[in-house]
Amino acid sequence: MLLGYFGERLADDCGNCDICLLPPERFDATEEARKALSCVFRVGQRFGTGHLIDVLRGSNSERIRQLGHDRLSTFGIGRDLPQEAWGSLLRQLVHLGFLEQDLANYSVLRLTEAARPLLRGEERLILARPRLKTIAPKKGGAKGPLPARHEGLFQELRTLRKRISDREGVPPFVVFGDVTLTGMAAMRPSTAEELLQVSGVGQHKLGKYGAEFLRAIAGFDEAE
Repeated sequence: MLLGYFGERLADDCGNCDICLLPPERFDATEEARKALSCVFRVGQRFGTGHLIDVLRGSNSERIRQLGHDRLSTFGIGRDLPQEAWGSLLRQLVHLGFLEQDLANYSVLRLTEAARPLLRGEERLILARPRLKTIAPKKGGAKGPLPARHEGLFQELRTLRKRISDREGVPPFVVFGDVTLTGMAAMRPSTAEELLQVSGVGQHKLGKYGAEFLRAIAGFDEAE
């Protein structure tokens, strides 16, 4: 999306971001995309993402009622999906060129010519399934002695940390501290989003080390 704003496109995967390192699951999003595009059309192509999601999810807000958007055919047709899912879908439609976002005009979304065949049901669309946040202890880190059932994985992660620290020529704690490894062993995250919930894991270290630690956690589960 950022490259698109500057009129550039990336022909190949970069191989460095969370999408490349941990590819998302893909699904047939044709029906959801048609609902979203229809909603853009019904509101007159004069509103941004937040308002569109409110209409799709049937929000009972005063602004929706004042604009008469509660009487649109697209009002409430997306109640079955959470707000984050619609946000992800709309961002992907912008990225793929079905919608254009006027950043200089309140980020209004408008249909492009590419949207017409999709709206008419002449083509199907496969998108990345959004990685929705799961309910988990925020920034979890175990306190007190590590339970015996987590000790094996903890030691496995310490071994991985040592390999990385030797490779990069830095002390192990620069990679991750023991508290962070303890949190990983206790929570056993399986996705980038879940790994971010562990104390000591931020976006930078997620991008730098996340894939290796997630593979180690998944591999340990399989070994058990």
